[in-house]
Amino acid sequence: MNRDTEFRDWVHQHRPVLLRTAVLLTAGDAHSAEDVVQTALTRLYLAWSKARAAENRLAYARKVVTNVFLDETKKAWRRRESSFDAVPDVVISHDADPDDTTVLLYKALAELPDRMRAVVVLRYFHEMDVAETSRAMRCTQGTVKSQTSRALTKLRERLGPLLAEPEEGAVAPAAPVEHVPTVSISIVTAPRSNA
Repeated sequence: MNRDTEFRDWVHQHRPVLLRTAVLLTAGDAHSAEDVVQTALTRLYLAWSKARAAENRLAYARKVVTNVFLDETKKAWRRRESSFDAVPDVVISHDADPDDTTVLLYKALAELPDRMRAVVVLRYFHEMDVAETSRAMRCTQGTVKSQTSRALTKLRERLGPLLAEPEEGAVAPAAPVEHVPTVSISIVTAPRSNA
């Protein structure tokens, strides 16, 4: 199998997972998530020999997606764009229920600073420990711990009782619409400790 065929097959199999990560990182902005994934796949293609040698290609690709997202947030044009009082382009679904827990979760994630949101996504949605998260985000483990603590405090303030531990036998929220990842609101379960 040649390089291009191998890359194409790998992308065909794993792109939905990477897109789900990007949607969480962008707090439900499917269009920005598509841009992030496309840029990440371009970088991944250029470094495919390095990705092939990685112990876990998906983890490597997820790291690339996270870094593309964080790089995009540093761009000056993006900072200038975020000066509106109301955000007009946050459309998750045309018929989304405002009480839908997924919509509420995206709104709460959108209120977090970008790096803090990335920590939450990597630690709670991808169940990465502190060391893995710090390597993926190119920061210290102390930064990951402090960002996690602050993010959870903000999410608890914003979501309140929705972040309670699910009762035994409780059913997870209904699967959301297209381009919205299936998420469980039980993200407050204790992450794997690395301390």
